Amino acid sequence: MRWITRPGWPGNLLALAAGALTPLAQAPFDLWPLALLSIALLYLSLRELAPRPALWRSWCYGFGLFAAGTSWVYVSIHDYGAASVPLAGLLTFGLVAGLAFFFALPGWLWSRWLRRADSPLADALAFAALWLAMEAFRGWFLTGFPWLYAGYSQLTGPLAGLAPLGGVWLISLVLALSAALLVNLPRLLPRKPALAAALALLLAPWALGALLAGHAWTTPAGAPLRVAAVQGNVEQNMKWDPEQLSAQLELYRDLTLERTEGADLVVWPETAVPILQEFARDYLAGLDRYSVRRDAALITGVPIRQRNAQGEVRYYNGITVVGQGHGDYLKQKLVPFGEYVPLQEVLRGLIAFFDLPMSDFARGPADQAPLQAKGYRIAPYVCYEVVYPEFAAELAAQSEILLTISNDAWFGTSIGPLQHLQMAQMRALEAGRWMIRATNNGVTVLIDPQGRIAERVPAFEQAVLHGEVTPMQGLTPYLRWRSWPLATLCALLLGWAALRRKAERA
Repeated sequence: MRWITRPGWPGNLLALAAGALTPLAQAPFDLWPLALLSIALLYLSLRELAPRPALWRSWCYGFGLFAAGTSWVYVSIHDYGAASVPLAGLLTFGLVAGLAFFFALPGWLWSRWLRRADSPLADALAFAALWLAMEAFRGWFLTGFPWLYAGYSQLTGPLAGLAPLGGVWLISLVLALSAALLVNLPRLLPRKPALAAALALLLAPWALGALLAGHAWTTPAGAPLRVAAVQGNVEQNMKWDPEQLSAQLELYRDLTLERTEGADLVVWPETAVPILQEFARDYLAGLDRYSVRRDAALITGVPIRQRNAQGEVRYYNGITVVGQGHGDYLKQKLVPFGEYVPLQEVLRGLIAFFDLPMSDFARGPADQAPLQAKGYRIAPYVCYEVVYPEFAAELAAQSEILLTISNDAWFGTSIGPLQHLQMAQMRALEAGRWMIRATNNGVTVLIDPQGRIAERVPAFEQAVLHGEVTPMQGLTPYLRWRSWPLATLCALLLGWAALRRKAERA
């Protein structure tokens, strides 16, 4: 097995394969033990490498992870971006290769500054801290890409009970620490005190996760509300066609009039109204009057045009409430190339993919209040926003119900929408709140405070989901403290490891 820890392509290919295991640990496969195996193989393969080989080995791991886990990007570029097969393949390869550097830099840092060959226990702790720092960094850098965090593998695994304590990042930390400790157990056998400490660190989080599974951190804030989530199943190629506008507006109106009787909350998906809010005022006013008569609130996605603080006219991907509620929300976390184009002065017009409809949105302000509906505060997340743990926690802490609306038609029948759903489930578990998820073509669901799907309708069908959600009050430890305890622990461990490594070299 020495070839695993030596430089060269055999070890790099193993790292590539190890990275590709991570998506199998997550939705829709949910083979959660593979997350441990994946991280353990990477940790083992970096044990003896110099900084440069460690950088490329870690890059191979990241390439395998993103190539297997974000292949759905090809569908967006080719099927809806009108790119040829070679060009779509090249752009997807470029994206995956770039994302892989999120792992390459930590691999270099690990080998250069942090690895502790003399102390297997300290080595494992430092590795886990670096893993957590890497996940947090890629959720922030250049607006972030917080996809395929290791912790999502535990939504149906033994560590799910830790999510309300420290979010998905606590689970990722425990997975990385457990993987490193398992690899190091043979080296710890002669060191009885260190072995005992390692076994305690290895077993305690898993036992705690099992003990906390199903624990209710929040309590009902009122009676259940009846929900109807409308899934229009509009083809993506038709969505922004002006000739199809009337048909789409009639579709959502008719499904609402005919199939949402008795609902307290009616929810439409992202950009269900595919024209600017100001041009749909008469349409929305009619829905407002209808909802008031039925003592209901209707929430829909709609593009919104407003002037910003500088007086500039900007366009936003938004949500609005009519009927028994009020408020607009302007999306804050935008999807690169889907909702805005980086370096658009250079890229616009090169290929159709860089000119997708509605790809010039602005970012909404950060101080927006929750939506109000039926007397409760609702935390709104538009599509991609629900994958940001800290962002979602801030809004959730101010609300009794969570809501995410999306249009996953961009990704066809790929695994992308199911990964997206799993992240929404983790947000509900972290917050201890019900979540309504309304999408254009699936997956439209109601998620309970334990992250479980309570109701769903089939994907790729016109349907209306019916069910109940209960407003919840109280804060989970994660909503109360966010990631500050983990960030502090991570900084202390990394600083300690760097200082000890420096002292060894002195």
